[in-house]
Amino acid sequence: MAALASCGTGAGSTGSVASTASKNVTSFQRKGTRAGGTVSGGSRLMSIAGTRPSVRNGQLLVSTGLPALDQLLGGGLAVGTVLLIEEDKYNIYSPSLFKYFLAEGILSGHTLLVASAKEDPADILQELPEPLLDENCKKEFDENTCNHKTPESNMEMKIAWRYQLLPKMETGPVSSSRFGHYYDISKRMPQELIQTSKWHGFFLPEELSSSIKVEPCSLTHGYQKLLQFIQRIIYEEGFDGSNPQKKQKNILRIGIQNLGSPLWGDDVCCAENRDNSHSLTKFLYVLRGLLRTSLSACIITMPSHLIQNKAVIARVTNLSDTVVGLESFIGSEKETNALYKDYHGLIHIRKIPRLNNLTCDTSDVKDLAFKLKRKLFTIERLHLPPDLSDTVSRSSKHDLAESAKLLDPGCGVMAGGKRHLDF
Repeated sequence: MAALASCGTGAGSTGSVASTASKNVTSFQRKGTRAGGTVSGGSRLMSIAGTRPSVRNGQLLVSTGLPALDQLLGGGLAVGTVLLIEEDKYNIYSPSLFKYFLAEGILSGHTLLVASAKEDPADILQELPEPLLDENCKKEFDENTCNHKTPESNMEMKIAWRYQLLPKMETGPVSSSRFGHYYDISKRMPQELIQTSKWHGFFLPEELSSSIKVEPCSLTHGYQKLLQFIQRIIYEEGFDGSNPQKKQKNILRIGIQNLGSPLWGDDVCCAENRDNSHSLTKFLYVLRGLLRTSLSACIITMPSHLIQNKAVIARVTNLSDTVVGLESFIGSEKETNALYKDYHGLIHIRKIPRLNNLTCDTSDVKDLAFKLKRKLFTIERLHLPPDLSDTVSRSSKHDLAESAKLLDPGCGVMAGGKRHLDF
Protein backbone atom coordinates (compact mmCIF):
# COMPACT_ATOMS: atom_id res chain seq x y z
CA MET A 1 0.00 0.00 0.00
CA ALA A 2 1.04 3.59 -0.54
CA ALA A 3 0.55 4.26 3.14
CA LEU A 4 3.17 1.75 4.12
CA ALA A 5 5.65 3.11 1.61
CA SER A 6 5.50 6.58 3.09
CA CYS A 7 5.86 5.74 6.75
CA GLY A 8 9.55 4.91 6.61
CA THR A 9 12.02 7.24 8.26
CA GLY A 10 14.05 9.39 5.93
CA ALA A 11 17.13 9.69 8.16
CA GLY A 12 19.02 6.89 9.78
CA SER A 13 21.22 6.82 12.90
CA THR A 14 24.77 8.12 12.75
CA GLY A 15 27.84 5.89 12.97
CA SER A 16 28.75 6.94 16.50
CA VAL A 17 25.29 6.28 17.82
CA ALA A 18 25.20 2.94 16.04
CA SER A 19 28.52 1.87 17.50
CA THR A 20 27.41 2.87 20.97
CA ALA A 21 24.17 0.97 20.53
CA SER A 22 26.07 -2.12 19.41
CA LYS A 23 28.30 -2.02 22.49
CA ASN A 24 25.63 -1.17 25.04
CA VAL A 25 22.66 -3.40 24.39
CA THR A 26 19.49 -1.45 25.23
CA SER A 27 15.84 -1.78 24.37
CA PHE A 28 15.75 1.70 22.81
CA GLN A 29 16.08 1.50 19.03
CA ARG A 30 14.84 3.71 16.25
CA LYS A 31 11.66 2.37 14.66
CA GLY A 32 12.38 0.56 11.41
CA THR A 33 16.17 0.32 12.08
CA ARG A 34 18.47 -2.39 13.29
CA ALA A 35 21.38 -2.22 15.68
CA GLY A 36 23.71 -1.30 12.83
CA GLY A 37 21.71 1.84 12.05
CA THR A 38 20.41 0.73 8.65
CA VAL A 39 16.79 0.67 7.67
CA SER A 40 15.28 -2.78 7.50
CA GLY A 41 14.91 -3.79 3.88
CA GLY A 42 18.30 -2.43 2.83
CA SER A 43 17.09 0.91 1.37
CA ARG A 44 15.76 4.05 2.93
CA LEU A 45 12.22 4.91 1.96
CA MET A 46 11.80 8.48 0.81
CA SER A 47 8.73 10.45 1.83
CA ILE A 48 6.60 12.08 -0.85
CA ALA A 49 6.39 15.87 -0.89
CA GLY A 50 3.13 17.28 0.38
CA THR A 51 2.19 14.15 2.33
CA ARG A 52 2.43 12.88 5.87
CA PRO A 53 1.40 9.68 7.65
CA SER A 54 -1.66 9.67 9.83
CA VAL A 55 -1.00 9.47 13.56
CA ARG A 56 -4.07 7.26 13.95
CA ASN A 57 -3.46 4.45 11.45
CA GLY A 58 -0.35 5.35 9.46
CA GLN A 59 -2.33 6.01 6.28
CA LEU A 60 -0.68 8.43 3.85
CA LEU A 61 -2.47 11.80 3.90
CA VAL A 62 -2.59 14.83 1.63
CA SER A 63 -3.99 18.24 2.47
CA THR A 64 -7.32 19.38 1.08
CA GLY A 65 -5.99 22.94 0.83
CA LEU A 66 -8.07 24.01 3.82
CA PRO A 67 -6.29 23.27 7.15
CA ALA A 68 -9.54 23.56 9.10
CA LEU A 69 -11.09 20.85 6.93
CA ASP A 70 -7.98 18.69 7.35
CA GLN A 71 -8.45 18.74 11.10
CA LEU A 72 -12.09 17.71 10.79
CA LEU A 73 -11.15 14.77 8.53
CA GLY A 74 -8.55 13.42 10.95
CA GLY A 75 -5.44 15.19 9.65
CA GLY A 76 -6.08 15.27 5.91
CA LEU A 77 -7.43 13.31 2.97
CA ALA A 78 -6.19 9.73 2.77
CA VAL A 79 -4.43 8.72 -0.43
CA GLY A 80 -6.52 6.26 -2.43
CA THR A 81 -9.86 7.67 -1.26
CA VAL A 82 -12.70 9.77 -2.68
CA LEU A 83 -13.88 13.02 -1.08
CA LEU A 84 -17.43 13.92 -2.09
CA ILE A 85 -18.52 17.54 -1.73
CA GLU A 86 -22.29 17.99 -1.76
CA GLU A 87 -22.73 21.31 -3.51
CA ASP A 88 -24.75 24.12 -2.03
CA LYS A 89 -28.01 25.06 -3.68
CA TYR A 90 -26.65 27.78 -5.96
CA ASN A 91 -23.13 26.36 -6.30
CA ILE A 92 -21.46 29.44 -4.85
CA TYR A 93 -19.22 28.06 -2.10
CA SER A 94 -18.41 24.51 -3.25
CA PRO A 95 -16.13 25.70 -6.11
CA SER A 96 -13.89 27.28 -3.46
CA LEU A 97 -13.16 23.89 -1.85
CA PHE A 98 -12.56 22.44 -5.30
CA LYS A 99 -10.01 25.15 -6.15
CA TYR A 100 -8.30 24.86 -2.76
CA PHE A 101 -7.66 21.18 -3.46
CA LEU A 102 -6.10 21.92 -6.85
CA ALA A 103 -4.06 24.87 -5.59
CA GLU A 104 -2.61 22.74 -2.80
CA GLY A 105 -1.56 20.19 -5.40
CA ILE A 106 0.37 22.80 -7.37
CA LEU A 107 2.21 24.05 -4.28
CA SER A 108 3.04 20.48 -3.24
CA GLY A 109 4.37 19.57 -6.69
CA HIS A 110 1.67 16.98 -7.34
CA THR A 111 0.24 16.08 -10.73
CA LEU A 112 -3.29 17.35 -11.37
CA LEU A 113 -6.13 15.80 -13.35
CA VAL A 114 -9.03 18.22 -13.77
CA ALA A 115 -12.28 16.93 -15.29
CA SER A 116 -15.34 19.05 -15.99
CA ALA A 117 -18.36 19.15 -18.28
CA LYS A 118 -19.04 22.84 -17.66
CA GLU A 119 -15.74 24.74 -17.67
CA ASP A 120 -12.49 24.25 -19.51
CA PRO A 121 -9.87 22.86 -17.07
CA ALA A 122 -7.41 25.51 -18.27
CA ASP A 123 -9.87 28.22 -17.22
CA ILE A 124 -10.34 26.57 -13.82
CA LEU A 125 -6.60 26.66 -13.17
CA GLN A 126 -6.53 30.36 -14.02
CA GLU A 127 -8.94 31.02 -11.15
CA LEU A 128 -6.95 29.27 -8.41
CA PRO A 129 -6.32 31.44 -5.32
CA GLU A 130 -2.94 32.90 -4.47
CA PRO A 131 -1.03 31.16 -1.65
CA LEU A 132 -0.17 33.06 1.51
CA LEU A 133 3.52 32.33 2.16
CA ASP A 134 6.24 34.03 4.18
CA GLU A 135 6.97 36.46 1.37
CA ASN A 136 3.38 37.73 1.40
CA CYS A 137 3.55 38.32 5.14
CA LYS A 138 6.81 40.23 4.75
CA LYS A 139 5.32 42.51 2.12
CA GLU A 140 2.29 43.30 4.23
CA PHE A 141 4.52 43.99 7.20
CA ASP A 142 6.78 46.34 5.24
CA GLU A 143 3.77 48.35 4.11
CA ASN A 144 2.38 48.71 7.63
CA THR A 145 5.61 49.24 9.61
CA CYS A 146 7.54 51.75 7.50
CA ASN A 147 7.44 54.44 10.21
CA HIS A 148 9.42 52.58 12.89
CA LYS A 149 12.67 54.09 14.07
CA THR A 150 15.31 51.42 14.80
CA PRO A 151 16.06 48.09 13.08
CA GLU A 152 15.73 46.33 16.44
CA SER A 153 12.17 47.50 16.85
CA ASN A 154 11.42 46.55 13.26
CA MET A 155 12.60 42.99 13.90
CA GLU A 156 10.50 42.70 17.04
CA MET A 157 7.42 44.06 15.32
CA LYS A 158 8.07 41.79 12.34
CA ILE A 159 7.75 38.71 14.52
CA ALA A 160 4.63 40.06 16.17
CA TRP A 161 2.99 40.98 12.88
CA ARG A 162 3.71 37.57 11.40
CA TYR A 163 1.91 35.91 14.28
CA GLN A 164 -0.99 38.33 13.94
CA LEU A 165 -1.35 37.53 10.25
CA LEU A 166 -1.76 33.83 10.93
CA PRO A 167 -5.33 32.43 10.84
CA LYS A 168 -6.72 31.38 14.18
CA MET A 169 -6.62 27.64 13.52
CA GLU A 170 -2.95 27.57 12.52
CA THR A 171 -0.75 25.73 15.03
CA GLY A 172 2.54 25.36 13.14
CA PRO A 173 5.12 27.73 11.73
CA VAL A 174 4.62 29.59 8.48
CA SER A 175 6.74 28.14 5.69
CA SER A 176 6.30 26.95 2.14
CA SER A 177 7.13 23.35 3.09
CA ARG A 178 4.47 22.85 5.75
CA PHE A 179 1.53 20.49 5.39
CA GLY A 180 -1.35 22.55 4.11
CA HIS A 181 -1.36 26.21 3.13
CA TYR A 182 -3.62 29.22 3.34
CA TYR A 183 -4.82 31.10 0.29
CA ASP A 184 -6.06 34.56 -0.60
CA ILE A 185 -9.23 34.08 -2.65
CA SER A 186 -9.24 37.75 -3.67
CA LYS A 187 -6.10 37.21 -5.79
CA ARG A 188 -5.10 34.72 -8.46
CA MET A 189 -2.20 32.29 -8.37
CA PRO A 190 0.89 33.54 -10.27
CA GLN A 191 1.25 32.23 -13.80
CA GLU A 192 4.76 30.99 -13.05
CA LEU A 193 3.44 28.39 -10.61
CA ILE A 194 0.74 27.21 -13.00
CA GLN A 195 3.10 26.96 -15.98
CA THR A 196 5.68 24.96 -14.06
CA SER A 197 3.07 22.50 -12.75
CA LYS A 198 2.08 19.28 -14.49
CA TRP A 199 -1.62 18.78 -15.13
CA HIS A 200 -4.02 16.91 -17.40
CA GLY A 201 -7.39 18.27 -18.47
CA PHE A 202 -10.58 16.45 -19.40
CA PHE A 203 -13.24 18.68 -20.97
CA LEU A 204 -16.30 16.59 -21.82
CA PRO A 205 -17.54 18.58 -24.87
CA GLU A 206 -14.14 18.22 -26.54
CA GLU A 207 -13.92 14.52 -25.74
CA LEU A 208 -17.39 13.80 -27.12
CA SER A 209 -16.72 15.74 -30.32
CA SER A 210 -14.30 13.04 -31.41
CA SER A 211 -15.47 9.80 -32.99
CA ILE A 212 -17.07 7.49 -30.42
CA LYS A 213 -17.40 3.78 -30.85
CA VAL A 214 -20.62 2.77 -29.18
CA GLU A 215 -20.03 -0.32 -27.09
CA PRO A 216 -22.51 -2.29 -25.00
CA CYS A 217 -21.88 -0.75 -21.59
CA SER A 218 -24.12 0.40 -18.76
CA LEU A 219 -22.09 3.61 -18.32
CA THR A 220 -22.86 6.80 -20.18
CA HIS A 221 -20.38 7.96 -22.80
CA GLY A 222 -19.12 10.75 -20.56
CA TYR A 223 -18.40 8.44 -17.62
CA GLN A 224 -16.83 5.82 -19.84
CA LYS A 225 -14.50 8.31 -21.51
CA LEU A 226 -13.53 9.79 -18.15
CA LEU A 227 -12.71 6.38 -16.64
CA GLN A 228 -10.56 5.51 -19.63
CA PHE A 229 -8.75 8.84 -19.36
CA ILE A 230 -8.06 8.42 -15.63
CA GLN A 231 -6.90 4.83 -16.09
CA ARG A 232 -4.53 5.83 -18.89
CA ILE A 233 -2.95 8.63 -16.84
CA ILE A 234 -2.50 6.35 -13.81
CA TYR A 235 -0.81 3.59 -15.80
CA GLU A 236 1.27 5.75 -18.14
CA GLU A 237 2.51 8.09 -15.42
CA GLY A 238 3.37 5.19 -13.09
CA PHE A 239 1.06 6.15 -10.21
CA ASP A 240 0.13 2.50 -9.80
CA GLY A 241 3.74 1.48 -9.14
CA SER A 242 4.09 -0.35 -12.46
CA ASN A 243 6.93 1.87 -13.64
CA PRO A 244 10.06 0.76 -11.74
CA GLN A 245 12.30 3.26 -13.54
CA LYS A 246 10.56 6.17 -11.87
CA LYS A 247 12.49 6.82 -8.67
CA GLN A 248 10.75 10.03 -7.61
CA LYS A 249 7.24 9.15 -6.50
CA ASN A 250 4.42 11.64 -6.75
CA ILE A 251 0.71 12.01 -6.01
CA LEU A 252 -2.04 12.34 -8.61
CA ARG A 253 -4.78 14.73 -7.51
CA ILE A 254 -8.03 14.13 -9.39
CA GLY A 255 -10.73 16.80 -9.38
CA ILE A 256 -14.13 16.11 -10.98
CA GLN A 257 -16.60 18.98 -11.13
CA ASN A 258 -20.43 18.73 -11.09
CA LEU A 259 -20.52 14.95 -11.40
CA GLY A 260 -24.04 13.61 -11.84
CA SER A 261 -25.39 16.79 -13.44
CA PRO A 262 -27.23 16.62 -16.80
CA LEU A 263 -24.11 18.05 -18.46
CA TRP A 264 -22.48 14.64 -18.07
CA GLY A 265 -25.34 13.00 -19.98
CA ASP A 266 -26.77 11.52 -16.80
CA ASP A 267 -30.49 11.70 -16.07
CA VAL A 268 -30.16 10.80 -12.40
CA CYS A 269 -31.47 14.27 -11.50
CA CYS A 270 -34.65 13.72 -13.49
CA ALA A 271 -37.53 12.31 -11.49
CA GLU A 272 -39.37 11.00 -14.56
CA ASN A 273 -36.58 9.02 -16.20
CA ARG A 274 -34.17 6.94 -14.11
CA ASP A 275 -32.81 4.59 -16.74
CA ASN A 276 -29.23 5.63 -16.00
CA SER A 277 -29.62 5.78 -12.23
CA HIS A 278 -27.05 3.00 -11.82
CA SER A 279 -24.55 4.59 -14.18
CA LEU A 280 -23.34 7.04 -11.53
CA THR A 281 -22.92 4.39 -8.85
CA LYS A 282 -21.04 2.06 -11.20
CA PHE A 283 -18.73 4.90 -12.15
CA LEU A 284 -17.89 5.56 -8.49
CA TYR A 285 -17.37 1.84 -7.89
CA VAL A 286 -14.83 1.53 -10.72
CA LEU A 287 -13.17 4.83 -9.81
CA ARG A 288 -12.63 3.80 -6.20
CA GLY A 289 -11.04 0.57 -7.41
CA LEU A 290 -8.56 2.58 -9.47
CA LEU A 291 -7.74 4.85 -6.54
CA ARG A 292 -7.17 2.00 -4.09
CA THR A 293 -4.30 0.62 -6.17
CA SER A 294 -2.58 3.91 -7.00
CA LEU A 295 -0.98 6.96 -5.41
CA SER A 296 -3.93 9.23 -6.08
CA ALA A 297 -6.64 11.15 -4.26
CA CYS A 298 -9.90 12.42 -5.72
CA ILE A 299 -12.34 15.21 -4.90
CA ILE A 300 -15.80 15.26 -6.49
CA THR A 301 -18.43 17.99 -6.35
CA MET A 302 -21.99 16.77 -6.90
CA PRO A 303 -25.38 18.56 -6.94
CA SER A 304 -26.99 16.16 -4.47
CA HIS A 305 -29.91 18.51 -3.87
CA LEU A 306 -31.06 17.88 -7.46
CA ILE A 307 -31.22 14.09 -7.06
CA GLN A 308 -34.77 13.19 -6.11
CA ASN A 309 -34.17 9.49 -5.52
CA LYS A 310 -32.99 9.00 -1.94
CA ALA A 311 -31.79 5.48 -2.71
CA VAL A 312 -29.29 6.85 -5.24
CA ILE A 313 -27.97 9.33 -2.67
CA ALA A 314 -27.50 6.51 -0.16
CA ARG A 315 -25.56 4.44 -2.70
CA VAL A 316 -23.37 7.40 -3.64
CA THR A 317 -22.62 8.03 0.03
CA ASN A 318 -21.67 4.40 0.60
CA LEU A 319 -19.36 4.41 -2.43
CA SER A 320 -17.57 7.57 -1.25
CA ASP A 321 -14.96 7.46 1.49
CA THR A 322 -15.53 10.99 2.80
CA VAL A 323 -18.72 13.03 2.41
CA VAL A 324 -18.94 16.74 3.23
CA GLY A 325 -22.15 18.71 2.65
CA LEU A 326 -22.49 22.47 2.25
CA GLU A 327 -25.75 24.20 3.19
CA SER A 328 -25.99 27.81 2.09
CA PHE A 329 -28.25 30.35 3.78
CA ILE A 330 -29.04 32.10 0.50
CA GLY A 331 -32.73 31.88 -0.28
CA SER A 332 -33.64 30.20 3.01
CA GLU A 333 -35.20 31.37 6.27
CA LYS A 334 -31.84 31.18 8.01
CA GLU A 335 -30.57 34.07 5.89
CA THR A 336 -32.63 36.52 7.97
CA ASN A 337 -32.23 34.63 11.24
CA ALA A 338 -30.32 36.63 13.85
CA LEU A 339 -28.58 33.48 15.09
CA TYR A 340 -26.80 33.01 11.75
CA LYS A 341 -25.98 36.61 10.93
CA ASP A 342 -22.21 36.03 11.25
CA TYR A 343 -22.11 33.01 8.91
CA HIS A 344 -22.89 32.18 5.31
CA GLY A 345 -23.86 28.55 5.72
CA LEU A 346 -23.50 25.26 7.56
CA ILE A 347 -21.06 22.47 6.82
CA HIS A 348 -21.99 18.86 7.54
CA ILE A 349 -19.35 16.14 7.92
CA ARG A 350 -21.53 13.19 6.96
CA LYS A 351 -18.88 10.49 6.64
CA ILE A 352 -15.23 10.05 7.61
CA PRO A 353 -13.17 7.25 6.04
CA ARG A 354 -12.50 4.15 8.07
CA LEU A 355 -10.44 2.07 5.67
CA ASN A 356 -10.32 -1.73 5.78
CA ASN A 357 -13.51 -1.82 7.86
CA LEU A 358 -17.08 -2.76 7.11
CA THR A 359 -18.52 0.21 9.00
CA CYS A 360 -18.07 3.92 8.36
CA ASP A 361 -17.16 6.60 10.85
CA THR A 362 -19.07 9.78 11.62
CA SER A 363 -17.76 13.01 13.02
CA ASP A 364 -18.54 13.96 16.61
CA VAL A 365 -18.58 17.66 15.70
CA LYS A 366 -22.04 18.63 14.46
CA ASP A 367 -22.33 22.38 14.97
CA LEU A 368 -20.09 23.70 12.19
CA ALA A 369 -20.58 26.82 10.10
CA PHE A 370 -18.57 28.53 7.38
CA LYS A 371 -18.21 32.08 6.16
CA LEU A 372 -16.54 33.52 3.12
CA LYS A 373 -14.46 36.52 4.06
CA ARG A 374 -12.74 38.88 1.68
CA LYS A 375 -9.61 36.74 1.57
CA LEU A 376 -10.28 33.51 3.44
CA PHE A 377 -12.84 30.72 3.57
CA THR A 378 -13.13 29.78 7.24
CA ILE A 379 -14.84 26.93 9.09
CA GLU A 380 -15.82 27.60 12.69
CA ARG A 381 -17.99 26.18 15.42
CA LEU A 382 -21.47 27.62 15.45
CA HIS A 383 -21.78 30.01 18.40
CA LEU A 384 -24.89 31.77 19.56
CA PRO A 385 -24.71 35.58 19.50
CA PRO A 386 -24.35 37.39 22.84
CA ASP A 387 -27.91 38.20 23.92
CA LEU A 388 -27.37 38.72 27.65
CA SER A 389 -26.25 42.33 27.41
CA ASP A 390 -28.14 45.11 29.13
CA THR A 391 -28.28 47.04 25.87
CA VAL A 392 -30.41 44.39 24.16
CA SER A 393 -34.04 45.45 24.02
CA ARG A 394 -36.94 43.26 25.00
CA SER A 395 -38.11 42.92 21.40
CA SER A 396 -34.71 41.70 20.19
CA LYS A 397 -34.58 39.24 23.08
CA HIS A 398 -37.95 37.90 22.07
CA ASP A 399 -36.82 37.51 18.45
CA LEU A 400 -33.68 35.65 19.51
CA ALA A 401 -35.71 33.36 21.74
CA GLU A 402 -38.13 32.52 18.94
CA SER A 403 -35.33 31.94 16.40
CA ALA A 404 -33.42 29.75 18.85
CA LYS A 405 -36.24 27.22 18.72
CA LEU A 406 -35.37 26.53 15.09
CA LEU A 407 -31.96 25.15 16.03
CA ASP A 408 -31.51 21.39 16.26
CA PRO A 409 -30.00 19.84 19.42
CA GLY A 410 -26.58 19.51 17.76
CA CYS A 411 -26.15 23.22 17.18
CA GLY A 412 -25.52 24.30 20.72
CA VAL A 413 -27.57 25.36 23.73
CA MET A 414 -31.27 25.91 23.07
CA ALA A 415 -33.17 28.71 24.65
CA GLY A 416 -36.28 27.53 26.41
CA GLY A 417 -38.26 30.70 25.83
CA LYS A 418 -38.27 34.37 26.64
CA ARG A 419 -38.39 33.64 30.36
CA HIS A 420 -34.73 32.67 30.26
CA LEU A 421 -33.86 35.95 28.58
CA ASP A 422 -35.86 38.41 30.66
CA PHE A 423 -34.08 39.30 33.87
